[in-house]
Amino acid sequence: MSSEPASKQSAMPPPAAAIHRRFERNARLLGPAAMDALTRAHVTIFGLGGVGSWAAEALVRGGIGRLTLVDFDTVCVTNVNRQLPALHSTVGAYKADVVAERMRLINPDAHIEALREFYCDETAERLLPPTGVDFVVDAVDNVKAKLHLLARCLASKIPVISSMGAAGRLDPTLVRVTDLYESHTDQFAKDVRKFLRIKHGIPATTEPTGILAVWSTERPRDPIEPEEQPLCDATPDHPEEGHEPHSTARRKQVNGSAGFVTGVFGMVAAGEVIRRIAGLT
Repeated sequence: MSSEPASKQSAMPPPAAAIHRRFERNARLLGPAAMDALTRAHVTIFGLGGVGSWAAEALVRGGIGRLTLVDFDTVCVTNVNRQLPALHSTVGAYKADVVAERMRLINPDAHIEALREFYCDETAERLLPPTGVDFVVDAVDNVKAKLHLLARCLASKIPVISSMGAAGRLDPTLVRVTDLYESHTDQFAKDVRKFLRIKHGIPATTEPTGILAVWSTERPRDPIEPEEQPLCDATPDHPEEGHEPHSTARRKQVNGSAGFVTGVFGMVAAGEVIRRIAGLT
């Protein structure tokens, strides 16, 4: 029987769970307390494309115990150059389902939830409740949805890291992470700062926001239109009648992009999430 007073015994934190060998190298780097915090953490990722899918990969391999994966879109053959779920065999499948299955294979003990939905005002309450989420990774490329998501995170005091423009860049060494207020060069980030102020009353152009942003100091390159129609997979990647209202297939301009840049955006975002949840910043 313990000789400590009952009040002191009840105040002691529960013992940390045993660390599985799959995370032994993480534990040697971060320590058992950090690993316990990561195992207990719940991270929601919005957008599973060239940034968000790699963030998911790094988070689950980093030991995050619960992931909610939100993406309404299906895999397109043009995603193959940069998106983790994009394979010849997965064209047409929902990205959320493909990524979730991969995450479960990496860590069968993790709680992985896949939601085939688009974040907007109507779905916000359900997809991002005000409590129960420890961190949000915003890899959404729809400006209106991104603005609403960031404003909701701030209002709910949910830590968030947001990806700015990753397309049109070639140099992964120029990726940075700062408060959104400090970003520059990136027109997408400029628009986000401007409209957060105009539409949501968040002074992102004049003072720190509390929003972490992943962005690049590299000026984006204009897209080079192909001289000939590129070869297409036998399966249509986006049948005309199947276009979702927010699909990239509806865009007037499609920028070039490289997996070794978009992937770094995702990895940087995941690294910040892990370090902050682990208390190592």
